[in-house]
Amino acid sequence: KITGSANHLLAIINDILDISKIESGKFQLEQSVFRTSDIIEKLIGLNLERMQAKGLSFQTNFTRLPALLVGDQVRLTQALLNYVSNAIKFTESGTIQLRASVLEEDETSLLARFEVQDSGMGISPEAQTRLFQPFEQADNSTTRKFGGTGLGLTITRRLAELMGGEAGVSSTVGNGSTFWITVRLAKALSDSETPASAEKVNAPEDLLRARHGGCRILLAEDDWINQEVALELLHEVAGLNIELADNGRVAVDLARQQQYDLILMDLLMPELDGLNATRQIRQLPGYASTPIIAMTANAFNEDRARCIEAGMNDHIPKPVDPDELFNTLLKWLPEKAA
Repeated sequence: KITGSANHLLAIINDILDISKIESGKFQLEQSVFRTSDIIEKLIGLNLERMQAKGLSFQTNFTRLPALLVGDQVRLTQALLNYVSNAIKFTESGTIQLRASVLEEDETSLLARFEVQDSGMGISPEAQTRLFQPFEQADNSTTRKFGGTGLGLTITRRLAELMGGEAGVSSTVGNGSTFWITVRLAKALSDSETPASAEKVNAPEDLLRARHGGCRILLAEDDWINQEVALELLHEVAGLNIELADNGRVAVDLARQQQYDLILMDLLMPELDGLNATRQIRQLPGYASTPIIAMTANAFNEDRARCIEAGMNDHIPKPVDPDELFNTLLKWLPEKAA
C-alpha cells in the first residue's frame, strides 16, 4: 500500500513537472530508432492485469506502419498510455482497440495517426470541449465515480504538438469513444538498422555484476535516506564497492587519497556543493577522465548543462529509477581487467 501510494504521488508530480517543462519551453524530445512493436508490447505489459481483471479484450493493428521508425519512443508510449489507461478505466466490458495508420509520407518522414477506441460509456459533446484542458475531467462533480488529476490528456495533446501533430476525441454517449493522436516520425535509414531496445540483454544489474563487479564507486550524498537507497542498489543489488561522502568537501578529500572508478555526485550539499567539488576533483592527479555523474533532483535542462560545464559526464535525476541508474553506470564504468 505504501509503495502504491508513493508511485501514485510520484506520477502526479511527474505529470505536473512535464506540464511545467513543456509550457516553459524546456522540454526536449529524444530522437532514436525504435521498433513499432515495442510500443505495443509496452502498453500490453503495463495494462494486462487491469484488462484481465475487467475481462476486457485488447486488439492492436500496427501493420500499416514501418517496422522501424525514428522518434521519441518513450514520450509516444506515454501519450498512448494515457489513452489506454483511460479506456480501461471507463470501459466495464467489451473491447479496446489500438490502431495506427499513415496519413502522409515522403522520403524521410511520415505523419502517423494512432487511435484508441473503447466500448465504454462515451462522452457528451459539452464534456469533450473540456477534456484536454489542465485539471479537467469529463465528470468534475464532487460525486464522480472515477478519480484522476485531469493532466494525462493535457500532456498527450502537448506531446502531440511537440511531435508535429495534434490530439483529439470523437465520442457518442453510450457508444464508446475514440481518442486519437497524430505525430511526425522520421524513417529509419534501412530495415537492417536495429535499435538498442531490440537487442536481447540481461538485466542491467546482472550486467553490472558481470562486467564491473567490485569496481570502486564514490557516492557524494548528504541525505541519509538517499544514502541508504543508493547503497542497497549499488552494493547489494549490483555488487559494486561503495564509499560514502557526506558532503563535497569530504568527497574531494577522499578522491585525493585514493582512486575511484566512478563518482556519483549530488549537487546540493553542505560545506561544498557538487559543482565545485567536481571542479576541484578534476584538478587532482588521475581524475582528468574519471566518470563523474550527477545524481540530483535538479533535473531541468539548464541543470544538466551546469553539470556538464563543471566537468561532469552525465546526469541522473532523482528520484532515481534503478534501471536508469544501472544503465548509466554500464555506459561509463571501465571494464574489469581480465
